[in-house]
Amino acid sequence: MKAMFKAYWNASLIMKITIGLLLGILVGLVFGESVIPYLEPFGDLLMRLLMFLILPLILFTLIVGVNQAHIRDIGRMGGKVFTYYAATSAVAIIVGLSVATIISPGQGMVLDVDEAYDTPEHPGVASVLLNIVPENIVTAFSELNLLGIIFTALVFGLAISYLRSTDGFKESGEMLFKVIETLNEAAFKIMHVILQYVPIGVFAIIATTVASHGLDTIMSLGEFVLVLYIALLVQLTLYLILLKTTGTSPLQFLKAARTPMITAFVTQSSAGTLPLTMDAAHKLQLNKTLYSFSLPFGATINMDGAAIRIAVSAVFAAMVIGQPLSFAEMLTVVIVGTLASIGTAGVPGAGIVMIATVFVQLGLPMEAVALLVAVDALVGMGCTALNVTGDLTGSKVINKSEEKQMKA
Repeated sequence: MKAMFKAYWNASLIMKITIGLLLGILVGLVFGESVIPYLEPFGDLLMRLLMFLILPLILFTLIVGVNQAHIRDIGRMGGKVFTYYAATSAVAIIVGLSVATIISPGQGMVLDVDEAYDTPEHPGVASVLLNIVPENIVTAFSELNLLGIIFTALVFGLAISYLRSTDGFKESGEMLFKVIETLNEAAFKIMHVILQYVPIGVFAIIATTVASHGLDTIMSLGEFVLVLYIALLVQLTLYLILLKTTGTSPLQFLKAARTPMITAFVTQSSAGTLPLTMDAAHKLQLNKTLYSFSLPFGATINMDGAAIRIAVSAVFAAMVIGQPLSFAEMLTVVIVGTLASIGTAGVPGAGIVMIATVFVQLGLPMEAVALLVAVDALVGMGCTALNVTGDLTGSKVINKSEEKQMKA
C-alpha cells in the first residue's frame, strides 16, 4: 500500500490528470447516472479545496508583490492588463462571429417556441465597478469577492510598503512583511499537496458530468458545439502566435499551463482554478507583482471563451430563425458582447446572462437561450479553459514587455 501511494505521489501530475479524465468519461458513459451519488462528493471536495486556497493566495501574493515594486510600475502594469483584456475579448468575439458565419450552425433547425428561459438580471458595468470596493473586508472574504480581495490586498500592501519606508515603523513594517511572505510560501506548499488530489477530483467531476448529460444532448446540438470548439481552437492559436512573436516558446508555455487548462475544462470555474493558474505563473517565472494582480482580475472580468460563446450563439439563433446577422448587427455583438463580458463579472451562469443581454439588444428569440442551456456544461468546459489560458497568455506577454522596459 505504501509503495502504491509513493508511486502515485511521484508520478507525473499531467499523466495522472489525463488518466483521470479518460477514466471519468468511460465510467460516465458506461454506468450512467447511477454513479453520480457515489462520485459527486469527490468532485465537490476538489472544488472546496481549491476555493479554500483562493483567499490566502490572492491576499498574501499580492501584498508581497506590491512590496517588491514601485507604485509607478504597478499603475503601468495595471493599464497594460486592462487594455489586453479588453482587446482580446473584442478579438474573441470577432473570431466567434467569423467562424460561425462561415459554417452557419443552426441552419434548417426548427425552434420550439414553447421553451423559455428566465435569465438573471444583467448587473451592469457600474455595479461591477462599485463591487471593487467592498462594504467591509469580512464580506469580501466570506463571499470570495475577487475584486474586493484585490482592492484590500493592494491597499494593505501599499500601507505596509509605506511603513517599511518610514523611520518610526520601519522595523515593525519589515517584520509584518516577513510574516506575510512566510504565509505566502506556506500557501504554495499547501497547494502542492492539494495538487495530488486533483486527478481524483477531475475523474469524479468528468464522470458525473458525462453521466448527467450523456450523448443524446450533445448530439442534438452537435453542430453548434463543433463550431464553438473550432472558434476556441482558433483563439488558442492566436494566443500561441502572440507568445511566439514576443519571444516565448508556445510548447514551454503549454507545458506550464496544461494543468490549470485541464482543471478549468473539467471544473468550469476560472475562480476555482485560480490556485493552479497562479502556480503555473510561478513556474513560468513571471513577475509576482504582475500575476498576483492580473490572474485574479482576469478570472473576474476576462472571459475570451465566453465572448466566443456569445458570438457563436448569436449567429446560431439568427440562422435558426432564418435571418443572418448583418454587418451592423455583428458590430453590435462586438461592442455589446465586450461590455457584457465585463458587466457580468462574478454572476452565476454568467455565460447565459451575456448571451441573453446580446439577444435582447439584437431582438433575437429568447427561446434559443433555453435551447442552448441544454449543452451549457459541455460549452462551459471549453470556454472556461480558454478563459484561463487567456489570463496566463496576457500575464506572460505583459511580463515580457516589462522585462524589455526594465532593460531599456
